[in-house]
Amino acid sequence: MTRYFCLDEPEVFDLETAVVAAEPGRVRLDRSPFYPGGGGQLADRGTLHWSGGEVPIAGFEILGDGIWHLLAAPVMLSGAVAAQVDRPFRQLMRELHTDLHIVNALVYQRFDGALVTGVQMNEDGTARIDFDLAEADNERLRSLEGAINDVIRQDLPVGETYVGEDEAFDEPGLIRSRSVTPPPTADGKIRVVEIVGLDRQACGGTHLASTGASRPLRILKIDNKGRHNRRLRIGLDGV
Repeated sequence: MTRYFCLDEPEVFDLETAVVAAEPGRVRLDRSPFYPGGGGQLADRGTLHWSGGEVPIAGFEILGDGIWHLLAAPVMLSGAVAAQVDRPFRQLMRELHTDLHIVNALVYQRFDGALVTGVQMNEDGTARIDFDLAEADNERLRSLEGAINDVIRQDLPVGETYVGEDEAFDEPGLIRSRSVTPPPTADGKIRVVEIVGLDRQACGGTHLASTGASRPLRILKIDNKGRHNRRLRIGLDGV
């Protein structure tokens, strides 16, 4: 995994950079502020500006030589460009992703280390998270809403660190997904996101600087999806 600029500099939404490779309708940038998506989080939206105009970003393609930015028009770019991230959309994804970590932490702690089997964040301010929970009481799960919002109100700091791959697998509870593990960086490190005083888990997405930057959260629905799969649907208040 490439260490994305947006993870090291999450508050940079506008960046002067340069095209290092180009084809009609796609470019690679020297540095990019965009998150290309992954782990259930939607990719960033935004635009590239240059002396001749601007073009929206239509998507991303991750190849061995880096991230290709797919453009909404077949333009051929070179030289200096300004990359601009859609701030409200990034904020939405950061809120949802941080809140899903809170949900994940509380379910893991209160339901015997239940592992995640799937996650998806949506542009309408809702998300789902699936757990391997064969016998859980849905009302007990629903009652977590108060504890989730209490964590948000506490405004706990959210930070990150990188640990060796072996250390990540040796630390109980750090790898929380049954099927997906964040890929290691080129130097063999796994990124770990910590909500101070609550949780540490491996993750490759973008998050808030503290839990209090999120709106309150609602548990919208709980579904049984197969013998071992319990799905929680959540939504940010007011969206």
